[in-house]
Amino acid sequence: MAWDTQRTRTLLLDAATTLFARAGLAGTRIDAIAREAGVNKERIYSYFGNKEGLFEAVLERELEGLLEGVSAPGTGAEAVGAFAGALWDRFSAAPHLPRLLAWEGLEWAEACLGGPERTASCAGVIGTLEGALPGVGEEDAAQLLLSIVTLASAWWSLPQMGGFILGHAASADPAVLAGRTARRREALVAQVTAAARGLAGR
Repeated sequence: MAWDTQRTRTLLLDAATTLFARAGLAGTRIDAIAREAGVNKERIYSYFGNKEGLFEAVLERELEGLLEGVSAPGTGAEAVGAFAGALWDRFSAAPHLPRLLAWEGLEWAEACLGGPERTASCAGVIGTLEGALPGVGEEDAAQLLLSIVTLASAWWSLPQMGGFILGHAASADPAVLAGRTARRREALVAQVTAAARGLAGR
């Protein structure tokens, strides 16, 4: 029977995504990825060269379209707040994304993966924010986007800070966790809306 190369690659990428999001490049072992995938570790070397090559492949697959489809509906500060809420929802549905973003910045920033493509994607979103806030220039829109991405991702990439700052005791109760997440989303949208209104009113 022929070896299903694509399925094996997908199994390895899926397993590596889970483990890299949890522990980063340095904290993840090849043996653990192979075990999670149910695949001989030699396949990692065959398909990706080494652990770094697999990490790069995971980042490219998961982060390439990070901002695609997240839009600001209409114009005005409320539209920008809605954009922040939509990005939050994307991260909430896929919490490994902000964690991979954090690990990329800590361990792989010098590689500039997907440089031109991701820069162009960000430029498109900056243009969307400019369109939502007539009179706000590109530099201010770019700074606003960076703030939104940073604020939206921190709930998952800096989870300890929620406890320290908001006084949250540890809880495994899904209802408690959902309530905290909903309140944080509401605060994010309100803060971004206020920031956008301030920019537009300058």
